[in-house]
Amino acid sequence: MNKRSFLTTALVLAAGAFFSPIYAQEAASQTTVAQWSIITAGFALAFAAGLAALAQGRAVSAATEAIARNPGAAGDIRGSLLLGLVLIESLAIYALLIALILFFVNPFKP
Repeated sequence: MNKRSFLTTALVLAAGAFFSPIYAQEAASQTTVAQWSIITAGFALAFAAGLAALAQGRAVSAATEAIARNPGAAGDIRGSLLLGLVLIESLAIYALLIALILFFVNPFKP
């Protein structure tokens, strides 16, 4: 076991010991769950949008560089780029859909 994995294991065990009293608390009310679901949805949407923008920028950069190196393959590269951009954007749209569900349709309501 190397030093890095030992420190990681020790950190996880220490965090578990630190956060274990959380589970001993009383049950949360519906308003608390709704508030935290909205906050979580907001953070999830922010991360998804930010990472999707970074991925799209990297994809366009790589495609531009590939077209500059081989202009004869520009059509194939452009088609692959558009497919990749569509798939990246669909992941961001899925995150938006889940965030909107958590914002407006409270799934934790009995």
